[in-house]
Amino acid sequence: MSGFIEWLKSLNEKDTKVRAVLRRSLAFDPGTFPAAYPYVEPFVKNEDNSWRREMHYLAAGLWASHLRDERTRDSMLIGNACYSLYLANDKSPSVEKRFIALLDSDRDQLPHRLRQMIALLKDYPIDFEALLKGILYWNDEQKRTQNFWARDFYHNSNEAEETKEETK
Repeated sequence: MSGFIEWLKSLNEKDTKVRAVLRRSLAFDPGTFPAAYPYVEPFVKNEDNSWRREMHYLAAGLWASHLRDERTRDSMLIGNACYSLYLANDKSPSVEKRFIALLDSDRDQLPHRLRQMIALLKDYPIDFEALLKGILYWNDEQKRTQNFWARDFYHNSNEAEETKEETK
């Protein structure tokens, strides 16, 4: 992939205020918080597409807000992480509804709903490179990202049901 998250991690190792600035950027529309420019612009400097540029800022802020030791466990795709949260909450309909609302987000709703979901997933290691790749293509007419995330979520659901049936 792009190596953007690795870029942010390397910046953060040199200067720990990187995460704080990028976390703060989530209070603004993606790409409009000037203090975040030094950390994102060098990576996206040749990007003319405003959507792609904004999604790099959003992914940077989400990564920064999701502080955890990334070396402890393998990171999870968003659909898998949401399904794990769903199970941890005794298959709460509200978790599934939030996940579906996320998948149904338009370009204006996506930053807000994704921030909410990442906050709920605070205990799960997220693959932010995969998340960035997905949101870069969010507006695809065939909704490939949304379909991929949904398959991840519901595939896990089907496997869990099959395992339960086999143990009977």
